[in-house]
Amino acid sequence: MYVNPKASQPAVIELFAGVGGFRLGLEAVGWNTVWSNQWEPSTKEQHASSCYVGRFGTEGHSNEDISLAIDSHEAGLALIPQADMIVGGFPCQDYSVAKSSNSALGLEGKKGVLWWQIHRLVSIMKPKIVFLENVDRLLKSPSSQRGRDFAVMLRTLGDLGYMVEWRVVNAAEYGFPQRRIRVLLVATRDDLIRASNPADELYFDEGVLPSTFPCERYSEMKHFELSDDASEISSSFNAGGKRTPFSTAGIYYRGVGLTAVGHPVVTNNTPLSSVLQGDAAIPEGFWIDESKLKDWIYLKGAKSVARVSKSGHSYNYSEGKMSFPDSMDRPSRTILTGEGGSTPSRFKHVIKTHRGFRRLLPVELERLNGFPDDWTKFDTNGKELSDAKRAFFMGNALVVGLIEEVGKELIKRHFS
Repeated sequence: MYVNPKASQPAVIELFAGVGGFRLGLEAVGWNTVWSNQWEPSTKEQHASSCYVGRFGTEGHSNEDISLAIDSHEAGLALIPQADMIVGGFPCQDYSVAKSSNSALGLEGKKGVLWWQIHRLVSIMKPKIVFLENVDRLLKSPSSQRGRDFAVMLRTLGDLGYMVEWRVVNAAEYGFPQRRIRVLLVATRDDLIRASNPADELYFDEGVLPSTFPCERYSEMKHFELSDDASEISSSFNAGGKRTPFSTAGIYYRGVGLTAVGHPVVTNNTPLSSVLQGDAAIPEGFWIDESKLKDWIYLKGAKSVARVSKSGHSYNYSEGKMSFPDSMDRPSRTILTGEGGSTPSRFKHVIKTHRGFRRLLPVELERLNGFPDDWTKFDTNGKELSDAKRAFFMGNALVVGLIEEVGKELIKRHFS
């Protein structure tokens, strides 16, 4: 059982907790998680929450719809403790590149609307800091109004009294063994801001995120304004625009902001080989039979397939070639939720060793995200979880080390 460092301060609330990536990273550098919530509405069994409880225990953990949990808090029935920071990797399916642009509905999607529950809790708690993570497609969602969803988030957080900074971070560029690209967002309450005018170029070097993930230079500095209220932004922002106005780094404060393309200081790459088990430790089910190789090769290869839409329109569906097998000498590709199972797939990792071709083990996927070995192996009752479910968890997870680094910088700035 994981032991919570009860004496650690300051306090944090973890929303959309998954299997605890935020908590692992933050508690490693001195934060104390006082409340957490994990609920998956589309499944009868709450496997992620059960895994979470199996590691952290039941104290302060909620396994119910977040909207109902906040309802209970407001009614005085089940109080959520006050915290210094609210964090969350809120569900990204409505923004993810794993979806086509036509089906990625952003804030209007069933899971995208969960942003408003974060906003709701922040408006109640008014924590010092809000720290969020999502796929980088968030910056250009939805396809009909590029950047609208992110503009709404910036404006509504600003209206609650926060300065917001963001950074698109590729974990591999900061020494981790996975090319996992995510947008990190840190919102700091007005009374903690030290700079007289944070929405200027100086803050691109002095902010929380640039200090944590330095860039050697920035290009394409652009100022922007969000003078309309959130409802007007929602209906008209960048209507018909083909490009988002938000670049890979930025700052927003009191209606104005600055955004630019950041060019990171790339550290030495940590290769996929650094997380791999030896051939002797690989169960037979993870080796790919030679008779199935042709299926894998076809799915990984370039193709153009004639298709007919529901309306009767004919078109060609095209895919580019993917590496097969995956290189072990460089950081891995991003883990996706469909990584598990033996069925041939375009997106699953396959490596080749002296013995032959194989898929990655769940423990290797955990290592790519920086989780302890076998973190997701059991649920709260000690029942062993399936390899496919464990892979799904890691496809939804974050790189724990990135969270550690941000958590360390936040403590240094505001709590030391």
